[in-house]
Amino acid sequence: MARPRLRKIDPTLDLSRHYYVLDSLPRPLDPGALFGRRAPLEVDVGSGKGLFLRQAAQAHPDRDFLGVELAVKYAQSAAAQLAKLGTANAKVIQGDAVRLFAEWLPDGLLAAVHIYFPDPWWKKRHRKRRIMREGFLRDVERALKPGGVLHFWTDVQEYFETSLQLLADCTRLEGPLPPLADPEKEPPEFRTHFERRNRLQGVPIYRALFRKPSDSSPACSGSQRTL
Repeated sequence: MARPRLRKIDPTLDLSRHYYVLDSLPRPLDPGALFGRRAPLEVDVGSGKGLFLRQAAQAHPDRDFLGVELAVKYAQSAAAQLAKLGTANAKVIQGDAVRLFAEWLPDGLLAAVHIYFPDPWWKKRHRKRRIMREGFLRDVERALKPGGVLHFWTDVQEYFETSLQLLADCTRLEGPLPPLADPEKEPPEFRTHFERRNRLQGVPIYRALFRKPSDSSPACSGSQRTL
Protein backbone atom coordinates (compact mmCIF):
# COMPACT_ATOMS: atom_id res chain seq x y z
CA MET A 1 0.00 0.00 0.00
CA ALA A 2 1.51 3.33 -1.08
CA ARG A 3 2.18 5.91 1.57
CA PRO A 4 0.14 9.12 1.37
CA ARG A 5 1.72 12.43 0.48
CA LEU A 6 3.10 14.56 3.26
CA ARG A 7 2.31 18.15 4.07
CA LYS A 8 5.10 20.66 3.72
CA ILE A 9 6.97 21.39 6.93
CA ASP A 10 6.92 24.96 8.20
CA PRO A 11 10.54 26.11 7.70
CA THR A 12 10.32 28.28 10.81
CA LEU A 13 9.54 25.29 13.02
CA ASP A 14 12.34 24.28 15.40
CA LEU A 15 12.79 20.49 15.25
CA SER A 16 15.92 20.36 17.41
CA ARG A 17 14.09 18.89 20.42
CA HIS A 18 12.05 16.38 18.44
CA TYR A 19 14.18 15.12 15.55
CA TYR A 20 17.45 13.20 15.79
CA VAL A 21 19.60 11.26 13.35
CA LEU A 22 20.58 7.88 14.75
CA ASP A 23 24.32 8.17 14.15
CA SER A 24 24.41 11.52 15.94
CA LEU A 25 23.28 9.96 19.23
CA PRO A 26 25.78 8.70 21.83
CA ARG A 27 25.92 4.99 22.61
CA PRO A 28 24.34 3.60 24.68
CA LEU A 29 21.20 5.68 24.47
CA ASP A 30 20.50 7.71 27.62
CA PRO A 31 16.77 8.49 27.80
CA GLY A 32 17.33 10.73 30.81
CA ALA A 33 19.58 13.00 28.77
CA LEU A 34 17.25 12.87 25.77
CA PHE A 35 14.00 13.63 27.60
CA GLY A 36 15.36 15.43 30.64
CA ARG A 37 13.72 13.00 33.05
CA ARG A 38 13.39 9.32 33.96
CA ALA A 39 10.08 7.82 32.87
CA PRO A 40 8.90 4.54 31.32
CA LEU A 41 10.13 4.50 27.73
CA GLU A 42 8.26 3.01 24.76
CA VAL A 43 9.59 2.65 21.20
CA ASP A 44 7.45 2.85 18.06
CA VAL A 45 9.17 0.99 15.23
CA GLY A 46 8.44 2.50 11.82
CA SER A 47 6.60 5.53 13.15
CA GLY A 48 5.62 6.82 9.69
CA LYS A 49 3.63 10.06 9.88
CA GLY A 50 3.59 9.80 13.67
CA LEU A 51 -0.12 9.48 14.44
CA PHE A 52 0.45 6.82 17.10
CA LEU A 53 3.29 8.82 18.67
CA ARG A 54 1.17 11.96 18.96
CA GLN A 55 -1.87 10.23 20.38
CA ALA A 56 0.05 7.99 22.79
CA ALA A 57 2.19 10.85 24.11
CA GLN A 58 -0.84 13.03 24.72
CA ALA A 59 -2.75 10.21 26.40
CA HIS A 60 0.18 9.23 28.64
CA PRO A 61 2.16 12.27 29.79
CA ASP A 62 3.81 10.12 32.47
CA ARG A 63 5.59 8.04 29.77
CA ASP A 64 8.15 8.86 27.10
CA PHE A 65 7.82 7.72 23.48
CA LEU A 66 10.54 7.32 20.90
CA GLY A 67 9.69 6.78 17.25
CA VAL A 68 12.24 5.34 14.84
CA GLU A 69 11.66 5.83 11.11
CA LEU A 70 14.04 5.07 8.25
CA ALA A 71 12.48 7.43 5.68
CA VAL A 72 13.89 10.92 6.22
CA LYS A 73 10.81 12.80 5.01
CA TYR A 74 8.47 10.80 7.21
CA ALA A 75 10.71 11.11 10.26
CA GLN A 76 10.93 14.87 9.78
CA SER A 77 7.18 15.16 9.21
CA ALA A 78 6.39 13.21 12.39
CA ALA A 79 8.85 15.33 14.36
CA ALA A 80 7.34 18.52 12.93
CA GLN A 81 3.89 17.53 14.14
CA LEU A 82 5.27 16.89 17.63
CA ALA A 83 7.10 20.21 17.62
CA LYS A 84 3.98 22.03 16.42
CA LEU A 85 2.00 20.58 19.33
CA GLY A 86 4.81 21.23 21.80
CA THR A 87 4.83 17.58 22.81
CA ALA A 88 7.74 17.10 25.20
CA ASN A 89 7.44 13.36 25.85
CA ALA A 90 7.77 12.10 22.25
CA LYS A 91 10.69 12.32 19.85
CA VAL A 92 11.66 10.82 16.50
CA ILE A 93 14.91 9.19 15.46
CA GLN A 94 15.66 8.93 11.75
CA GLY A 95 17.48 5.67 11.16
CA ASP A 96 17.39 1.90 11.05
CA ALA A 97 15.41 0.32 13.90
CA VAL A 98 17.52 -2.84 13.67
CA ARG A 99 20.67 -0.83 14.39
CA LEU A 100 18.96 1.19 17.13
CA PHE A 101 18.06 -1.96 19.03
CA ALA A 102 21.34 -3.76 18.38
CA GLU A 103 23.77 -0.90 19.04
CA TRP A 104 22.08 1.79 21.14
CA LEU A 105 19.53 0.23 23.49
CA PRO A 106 20.85 -1.35 26.71
CA ASP A 107 19.31 -4.36 28.41
CA GLY A 108 16.02 -3.91 30.24
CA LEU A 109 15.43 -0.32 29.17
CA LEU A 110 11.98 -0.41 27.53
CA ALA A 111 8.50 -0.65 28.96
CA ALA A 112 7.00 -1.42 25.54
CA VAL A 113 7.78 -1.89 21.85
CA HIS A 114 5.16 -1.12 19.20
CA ILE A 115 5.42 -2.63 15.70
CA TYR A 116 2.41 -1.66 13.60
CA PHE A 117 1.99 -2.71 9.96
CA PRO A 118 5.64 -3.27 9.03
CA ASP A 119 6.54 -3.64 5.36
CA PRO A 120 5.74 -7.29 4.44
CA TRP A 121 8.33 -7.47 1.63
CA TRP A 122 6.07 -9.66 -0.46
CA LYS A 123 8.63 -11.41 -2.65
CA LYS A 124 10.21 -14.45 -1.00
CA ARG A 125 13.73 -13.37 -1.92
CA HIS A 126 13.13 -10.06 -0.12
CA ARG A 127 11.83 -11.52 3.15
CA LYS A 128 15.26 -11.27 4.72
CA ARG A 129 14.54 -7.53 4.89
CA ARG A 130 11.53 -7.99 7.15
CA ILE A 131 11.83 -6.34 10.55
CA MET A 132 10.41 -9.45 12.24
CA ARG A 133 13.53 -11.58 12.08
CA GLU A 134 15.57 -13.49 14.61
CA GLY A 135 18.30 -11.01 15.44
CA PHE A 136 15.88 -8.12 15.82
CA LEU A 137 13.45 -10.08 17.98
CA ARG A 138 16.32 -11.20 20.18
CA ASP A 139 17.24 -7.53 20.69
CA VAL A 140 13.61 -6.59 21.39
CA GLU A 141 13.45 -9.24 24.10
CA ARG A 142 16.76 -8.09 25.57
CA ALA A 143 15.81 -4.41 25.54
CA LEU A 144 12.45 -4.97 27.24
CA LYS A 145 12.38 -4.78 31.01
CA PRO A 146 10.71 -7.65 32.92
CA GLY A 147 6.99 -7.21 32.42
CA GLY A 148 7.57 -5.11 29.30
CA VAL A 149 5.33 -5.76 26.31
CA LEU A 150 5.56 -6.10 22.54
CA HIS A 151 2.60 -5.04 20.40
CA PHE A 152 2.59 -6.43 16.85
CA TRP A 153 -0.10 -5.69 14.25
CA THR A 154 -0.25 -6.47 10.55
CA ASP A 155 -2.84 -6.78 7.82
CA VAL A 156 -0.94 -9.67 6.19
CA GLN A 157 -2.04 -13.04 7.60
CA GLU A 158 1.04 -14.92 6.37
CA TYR A 159 3.37 -12.37 7.98
CA PHE A 160 1.38 -12.55 11.21
CA GLU A 161 1.47 -16.35 11.41
CA THR A 162 5.16 -16.69 10.55
CA SER A 163 6.09 -13.90 12.97
CA LEU A 164 4.21 -15.59 15.80
CA GLN A 165 6.01 -18.84 15.04
CA LEU A 166 9.35 -17.05 15.04
CA LEU A 167 8.57 -15.39 18.37
CA ALA A 168 7.65 -18.77 19.84
CA ASP A 169 10.82 -20.40 18.52
CA CYS A 170 13.28 -17.61 19.27
CA THR A 171 12.14 -15.80 22.40
CA ARG A 172 10.80 -16.49 25.86
CA LEU A 173 8.21 -13.75 25.54
CA GLU A 174 4.84 -14.85 26.85
CA GLY A 175 2.11 -14.83 24.24
CA PRO A 176 0.36 -14.26 22.08
CA LEU A 177 -1.85 -12.81 24.80
CA PRO A 178 -5.43 -12.03 23.81
CA PRO A 179 -5.99 -8.51 22.44
CA LEU A 180 -9.05 -6.49 23.35
CA ALA A 181 -12.21 -8.30 22.28
CA ASP A 182 -13.68 -5.23 20.59
CA PRO A 183 -11.17 -3.13 18.58
CA GLU A 184 -13.65 -0.24 18.58
CA LYS A 185 -13.16 0.05 22.36
CA GLU A 186 -9.39 0.34 22.15
CA PRO A 187 -7.82 3.43 23.70
CA PRO A 188 -7.66 6.18 21.07
CA GLU A 189 -3.86 6.22 21.09
CA PHE A 190 -3.83 2.76 19.52
CA ARG A 191 -4.36 4.14 16.05
CA THR A 192 -2.13 4.42 13.02
CA HIS A 193 -2.88 5.74 9.55
CA PHE A 194 -2.65 2.19 8.16
CA GLU A 195 -4.98 0.83 10.83
CA ARG A 196 -7.54 3.56 10.29
CA ARG A 197 -7.50 3.15 6.50
CA ASN A 198 -7.70 -0.65 6.69
CA ARG A 199 -10.62 -0.47 9.07
CA LEU A 200 -12.51 1.85 6.71
CA GLN A 201 -11.86 -0.57 3.83
CA GLY A 202 -12.89 -3.61 5.88
CA VAL A 203 -9.41 -5.20 5.71
CA PRO A 204 -8.75 -7.74 8.52
CA ILE A 205 -6.14 -6.70 11.08
CA TYR A 206 -4.14 -9.34 12.93
CA ARG A 207 -2.95 -8.37 16.40
CA ALA A 208 -0.70 -9.93 19.01
CA LEU A 209 0.57 -8.91 22.43
CA PHE A 210 3.62 -10.45 24.11
CA ARG A 211 5.07 -9.90 27.60
CA LYS A 212 8.56 -10.46 28.91
CA PRO A 213 8.50 -12.65 32.04
CA SER A 214 10.57 -11.75 35.08
CA ASP A 215 12.92 -14.72 34.57
CA SER A 216 13.36 -14.27 30.82
CA SER A 217 16.64 -15.20 29.18
CA PRO A 218 17.41 -15.21 25.42
CA ALA A 219 16.06 -18.30 23.62
CA CYS A 220 17.42 -17.66 20.12
CA SER A 221 20.54 -19.44 18.98
CA GLY A 222 22.22 -20.23 15.69
CA SER A 223 22.05 -18.27 12.46
CA GLN A 224 19.72 -15.40 11.68
CA ARG A 225 16.34 -16.58 10.46
CA THR A 226 13.44 -14.88 8.71
CA LEU A 227 10.31 -16.94 8.19
